[in-house]
Amino acid sequence: MHQFTIMSMWKQMGTLPRIVIFILLVLSIYAIAVGIERLMVYSKAKKQSNILLGLISKLWQEGKIEESVKLSTDKKFKNSHLAKVLGAGLAEIQFQKESKAPYAETVESAKRAIERATIKSVAEFRRGLNGLATIGSTAPFIGLFGTVFGIITAFNDMAVSGSGGIATVAAGISEALVTTGAGIGVAVVAVWFFNLLLNKVEVFSGEMANASSELIDHFIKKQIGSKAVSK
Repeated sequence: MHQFTIMSMWKQMGTLPRIVIFILLVLSIYAIAVGIERLMVYSKAKKQSNILLGLISKLWQEGKIEESVKLSTDKKFKNSHLAKVLGAGLAEIQFQKESKAPYAETVESAKRAIERATIKSVAEFRRGLNGLATIGSTAPFIGLFGTVFGIITAFNDMAVSGSGGIATVAAGISEALVTTGAGIGVAVVAVWFFNLLLNKVEVFSGEMANASSELIDHFIKKQIGSKAVSK
């Protein structure tokens, strides 16, 4: 009785299906590596941002913009997405104040700086996700490509040898379907990582939007309060 083991199937495979398996193996390693690397980056960003918020909120209340800028640009917060966004906004506010720019212009300049920093941060967070999406959508077809040629090879061998039967056909088809199964497995891993990471990026985008909005609102309220006191 024929034993369908991995080694026996590998030996029965033609050159092209073996190449397909190798390609799928490389893609699976890439997908797992990207997924783990991105999760580590997101974990550091979340941890550093939580620490930053606790420290910088006190400086805001005291009106220490220069100290806030220095804190947000500190190397220990280099992975924080909030540090990049808030740092850009605070730096612009400080620059406009030193230039004695009008209040409205200061606010608009800060908003534009924050938008640029947000776009850049989101792009950095999404790095590698397009590759995962591509793998998830194409891996099954790569596996199917190997299966088609595996079946062609099986029937061709039957035609050349002149022998057939359900057992021979079943053995050839089962070996050929290995590449389809491998392709689906790689796609599942890639899509799972893609969806997980994309959800985290969306959460980070919301956090950056909320933090930047709080910064602008705080600056506006402080400006209104100072005008009311001067009157």
